[in-house]
Amino acid sequence: MVTIGQVAENEKEKNMTKIVVVGGTGYAGGHIIAEAAKRGHEVVSVSRSIPEGANKVSGADYIAADLLDADAVAGAIPATDVILSAVAPRGPLAGNTRGALAKLGDLARDRGVRYGAVGGAGSLLVSEGGPKLIETPDFPDAFKAEAAEMGEVLDDLRAREDSLDWFFVSPAANFGSFNPGEARGDYRLGGDVLLADANGTSDISGADLAVAIIDEIESPAHRKARFTVAY
Repeated sequence: MVTIGQVAENEKEKNMTKIVVVGGTGYAGGHIIAEAAKRGHEVVSVSRSIPEGANKVSGADYIAADLLDADAVAGAIPATDVILSAVAPRGPLAGNTRGALAKLGDLARDRGVRYGAVGGAGSLLVSEGGPKLIETPDFPDAFKAEAAEMGEVLDDLRAREDSLDWFFVSPAANFGSFNPGEARGDYRLGGDVLLADANGTSDISGADLAVAIIDEIESPAHRKARFTVAY
């Protein structure tokens, strides 16, 4: 079990990191922006629109750019240490996320910076040897296309043979604004198999997922690998 801030507490002298979050105004991205800023990192949100007033995180910068316009995104992203995608294949991005994130990965490679992507739980195995969660009877039809596309994003990352230093994060099954939960102060890490508690529930709050991701950025433990986060 990892407790909130454990990595930072164990390493008091921590250099601040420059982090760009593409999709920083969404549910996952907003929590990541907040956690990064709280720890004193230089953090920039890149999204199609800029939030107003109280919806902005203090200490964060906001830039407007459309992920589907690769040139605009490349021009908008400042010098950084990490480029992190927190977008989902919804709205205009549905069916276009895979290609857009491949280009974002290319941008990170060309700049020599680390690249991360927040995906869904659908591509996780329900047990060693499978099946994938998306292949189970109870997986909601409404989310299958989205889950399948993020699974393809992971496949593309695993197929890369270049120098890109990447990681892919799959939250617990019950992750999202529909199940916000509360910051509990702990989380568990896994690999390709879905994590669940003793009751079979797979949960993680937005706040604790963000902690796990910023811990990974501060002290990399998953290079060219996927990991999952749950209670």
